[in-house]
Amino acid sequence: MKIFDYLSQGDYEQLMFCQDEDSGLKAIIAIHDTTLGPALGGTRMWTYESEEDAIVDALRLARGMTYKAAASGLNLGGGKAVIIGDPKKDKNEMMFRAFGRFIQGLNGRYITAEDVGTTVQDMDIIHEETHFVTGVSPAFGSSGNPSPVTAFGVYHGMKAAAKEAFGDDSLRGKTVAVQGVGSVSYHLCKFLNDEGVNLIVTDINPENVERAVHDFGAETVEPDAIYDVDCDVFSPCALGAIINDDTIDRLKCKVIAGSANNQLKEERHGDILNEKGIVYAPDYVINAGGLINVADELLGYNRERAMKKVENIYHTITRIFEIAKRDQIPTYKAADRMAEERIQSMRHCRSNFLLNERNILSMTNR
Repeated sequence: MKIFDYLSQGDYEQLMFCQDEDSGLKAIIAIHDTTLGPALGGTRMWTYESEEDAIVDALRLARGMTYKAAASGLNLGGGKAVIIGDPKKDKNEMMFRAFGRFIQGLNGRYITAEDVGTTVQDMDIIHEETHFVTGVSPAFGSSGNPSPVTAFGVYHGMKAAAKEAFGDDSLRGKTVAVQGVGSVSYHLCKFLNDEGVNLIVTDINPENVERAVHDFGAETVEPDAIYDVDCDVFSPCALGAIINDDTIDRLKCKVIAGSANNQLKEERHGDILNEKGIVYAPDYVINAGGLINVADELLGYNRERAMKKVENIYHTITRIFEIAKRDQIPTYKAADRMAEERIQSMRHCRSNFLLNERNILSMTNR
């Protein structure tokens, strides 16, 4: 793997390798872009098949965080960390303390949080060594469980998508098919049920399905049948890459809006949705509530303020639809364009500021 070629192609700023022999720590921190502010992104612990796979995953995820933060209007950049290992058996206190010291050494360029394979308890240990960590226990001033907040953002993003598709953002009486009823989508179902939505759910875990039936009176279908449901909104809240060649022609909906990451298997599937007239709410924008919430911890967490910012996902999704129509492009491209325009605007401002400083200094030295 030609690392510098890879970094150059994706315009990455920094790739850091962290190793601590005593604890068994093998970690990678990727910083994609800090134009808007310090890089914020979670730490993932996973049993990668190779070190190259771990590097690629860290870089890919870091770039995604840049776009998510920029599109959400946050003054943050994108970064991500991965720890190579089995989160069920390889964790120990020394590992996360060592990792915390590496983060501290970056002096605020990278701020971490929990992700797949890591927990609030792991963040608490990291917090022993650095303040550049979010998502710690509420006792340390954090926001607690992010799932309800993420769901709140998805709910408001779905309402914005409904207005685009149906001319009205009311979801009352609409049928929403929810794929996966985990921690985030359970809370999403609660918001939808409270508004009078007809819910159809599926999940590979029967207990999750039973809970949705008991609490919300949801109808159920087998996991693969969710793509064939006649509904107003299809809400993917489980795996990624579920909009693909095998599923896209089976969908019977006007809107796709859910919490899952990387919903489009390939970009061209976003083009096909656009051609079919299906309103797609880009995943990394509609599911940004968790990021917006933990970002508020950096200011001294205020839940009311954070929830107001998360509610603004409605307006962000609306803005994406406006850009898509303005530029005659699919919504997934419009989301990228909105994020890129914000980053480029800040770079332009900084360039002008530096140029003015040099001019003033030159005049002073004459």
